[in-house]
Amino acid sequence: MQAKRVIISGGGTGGHIYPAIAIANAIKEKQPNTEILFVGANGKMEMEKVPKAGYEIIGLDIAGLQRKLTIKNLSFPFKLMKSLRRAKSIVKEFKPDIAIGVGGYASGPLLRQAGKLGVPTLIQEQNSYPGITNKLLARKAKKICVAYDNMDRFFEESKIVFTGNPVRKEILDIAGKKSKGLAHFGLEEGKKTLLVIGGSLGARTVNNSIKNAAKQLEENNIQVLWQTGKYYFKDMKSFVEENKLSNIKVHDFVYEMDLAYASADIVVSRAGALSISELCLVGKPTILVPSPNVSEDHQTKNAMALVNHNAAELVKDVDAPVVLGDEVVKLMNDSDKLIKLSVNIIGFGRPNAADSIANEVFKLMN
Repeated sequence: MQAKRVIISGGGTGGHIYPAIAIANAIKEKQPNTEILFVGANGKMEMEKVPKAGYEIIGLDIAGLQRKLTIKNLSFPFKLMKSLRRAKSIVKEFKPDIAIGVGGYASGPLLRQAGKLGVPTLIQEQNSYPGITNKLLARKAKKICVAYDNMDRFFEESKIVFTGNPVRKEILDIAGKKSKGLAHFGLEEGKKTLLVIGGSLGARTVNNSIKNAAKQLEENNIQVLWQTGKYYFKDMKSFVEENKLSNIKVHDFVYEMDLAYASADIVVSRAGALSISELCLVGKPTILVPSPNVSEDHQTKNAMALVNHNAAELVKDVDAPVVLGDEVVKLMNDSDKLIKLSVNIIGFGRPNAADSIANEVFKLMN
């Protein structure tokens, strides 16, 4: 049988990149001879992360429109036209059997051109509220794989397939890894542990909130595994060292997320789609602090899908610097609530999401 060819396009953040890689891996597991090409945006993190995962990637010179008035917006039409031309030539040269869009700057030009050239397209929409690009691309897409209910508000119902969001495979198995995780990160056995994750680039409000709560957490005998993001790492590490906070372990980025989740009693996290999907699978009691700096306020909508079912707690970004420490201490001491949150969030997990999406891909190609 002739090898199938697949283009996967998108990126910008870990929330787009890691699901894309998980989909690629699932496709390869089912048909090892499938040829897969990624298309991303030059200067974005997919240009580094995708080759590390073993896949070829081509970059487009595309960037998003800034929501504030800025001179950078003047170059947007030129970059878009250049990216559309480049995307067209990539599709013509590679001759894919399908094009998959996972969100991010590059998915728009690539899927638009693939559709115009007669290539079937599939969208993987990670959020409970889609961005404008996916709403536009959905008109020509053959299938739309979603992770939340009621997405027929945005997309044609006949195209929707509920798959969940794909996650990194190692996260599916954290059972029995707590001691290993604590030892790996230099944390103490028998001590209550808080994991703080603000996304791959970090989150200013979350970091400042933990900084404000540091003494309170120490006084309540809570140790912290703190992923600050690369932009905030230096300042937060200095703060911890200057205040001799031996209960806090600071990292710019945590690669061993299975061990981090295994170590945690509670997680404080932004409400990006990938983070929420992982948290649903590991079943950890979670306090979500949605970022207000995202299109359509989709992180709040992601969070409320859990909060409304008593599957997570929510602290608003504007309130977090003052109240987050209190909320962590209160929840850490409420064993009934911890159990309830853990049981309820697991009900939202979709461990076979990548396989389900791969199945839809092969249906369209065949």
